[in-house]
Amino acid sequence: MMDCKKALAESGGDIEKAQEYLRKKGLAAADKRAGRATAEGRIGSYIHDSRIGVLLEVNCETDFVSRGDVFKELVDDLAMQIAACPQVSYISIDDVPEEVVKKETELEMQREDLLSKPEQIRSKIVEGRVNKRLGEFALFEQPFIKNDKVTVSEWVKQTIATIGENMKVKRFVRYNLGEGLEKKSQDFAAEVAAQTAAKPPLAAPPKDDKPAETTETAEKKPAVAVSAALVKQLRDETGADKKSSRLAAEGLIGSYIHDNRIGCMIEINSETDFVARNEKFKELVNDLAMQVVACPQVEYVSVEDIPESVVSKEKELEMQREDLQSKPENIREKIVEGRIAKRLGVMALLEQPFIKDDSKTVKDLVKEMIATLGENIKVRRFVRYTLGEN
Repeated sequence: MMDCKKALAESGGDIEKAQEYLRKKGLAAADKRAGRATAEGRIGSYIHDSRIGVLLEVNCETDFVSRGDVFKELVDDLAMQIAACPQVSYISIDDVPEEVVKKETELEMQREDLLSKPEQIRSKIVEGRVNKRLGEFALFEQPFIKNDKVTVSEWVKQTIATIGENMKVKRFVRYNLGEGLEKKSQDFAAEVAAQTAAKPPLAAPPKDDKPAETTETAEKKPAVAVSAALVKQLRDETGADKKSSRLAAEGLIGSYIHDNRIGCMIEINSETDFVARNEKFKELVNDLAMQVVACPQVEYVSVEDIPESVVSKEKELEMQREDLQSKPENIREKIVEGRIAKRLGVMALLEQPFIKDDSKTVKDLVKEMIATLGENIKVRRFVRYTLGEN
């Protein structure tokens, strides 16, 4: 009440000027709070049509504020904002790397419309153009999607002024389904024709003048002993392993947030959009997002994805363990190899016991789904955030 009275007095009773006064006062207060520590907050996500996904972390000062509706709305709206801005790669202009700034400056300096300008004029024009270009990369410089009269930065400051706590957008990541993958144009008619041509037509059954067997006789067939090895061979020849080489460029992006403090976003690819919309496939995506959240040690999809530098470091650490120093060199190497394989398996998603059935690994689960749905399926990538880490 006192703030409103003072604002009206300062503006001579003009409501619009009083509102502007209050807004400026609030933004100034937000700037004062900018130095205060933000160790609480929320992990949030936004998935658009399962084809665009955003995972982000926004921090505040207290758990009390993080559970309030205003802060929840802030996180949800920011996630939606990032999804709507494909060019945004950084939080603020200050976060844009120096090499990006230099590259943009070089490109602008070489533009033909500036070559005839004096050096000092050209530098000013280039500076203005580069700042505008960098603004396109920065989340805080975007017009807010729910009110394009303010930028995201101004809107965050207004929210800080409303709640009375400092807030910071710490990080975000944005996925586009299939980005970077080569999508094949499918001609199903040609594919069917090719498969048909590969198979010789079935010969008509020979005519037999003998009387037809009775139903009882026809039903009696010799018993065949089917071994487990034979079943495995048939499965391997007709199932997941054969399909694993086919291009998977469709699929879904999904997310799972646990108590707003741990979050995962994951992209899993299939060959066709038809399979991607299958309920079993959707369940797979949701289950694997939950799996990643439940496995804090997991950093890679498969053991093959682990960089050689990480493997070398793990090997070096194992070779220096005291319990191996007295072993012969050849024995020591075998022990280290086994330990490294176990350690790398802990870091790979596909090697984890499935959280809903620990009798099989995630890799087994994916293979089963490939055999069930009849298409290649690939876990392409994931990202995991824990509130306040680093």
